[in-house]
Amino acid sequence: MKTTLSTSPLDAKTRFRVQVKHAVAIGPGKADVLQAIAETGSIAESGRRLGMSYQRVWSLVRAMNGDFIEPLVLTQRGGNAGGGAALTPTGAETLAIYRAIERDAERAVTKRLPQLLALIRPEAGADS
Repeated sequence: MKTTLSTSPLDAKTRFRVQVKHAVAIGPGKADVLQAIAETGSIAESGRRLGMSYQRVWSLVRAMNGDFIEPLVLTQRGGNAGGGAALTPTGAETLAIYRAIERDAERAVTKRLPQLLALIRPEAGADS
């Protein structure tokens, strides 16, 4: 399992991604999709809320549903009864675990990042 943590001292935002076997990953984008679906009950509304196309949200949902032991999102097509989307219990658990990992990572970064930044030249990484 590979984990990636990226942070920017300029915006104090930590982004954490868990990747398994070069393909299966859950990171901030997929977690935000799960969160939006839980809150809106809609793939389309989730896309609007996140500034993603409907197709992009669907693509992420299909990837997650295929990568986990059970689907994370159940969908119902539109029609007279209307469509919708909802997290499965596994989807809700996955989101909760990811958010807990995010909080743990944020605490670790907050504690150690200033020490690391003190060792980096202020001009490092600037375009020449």
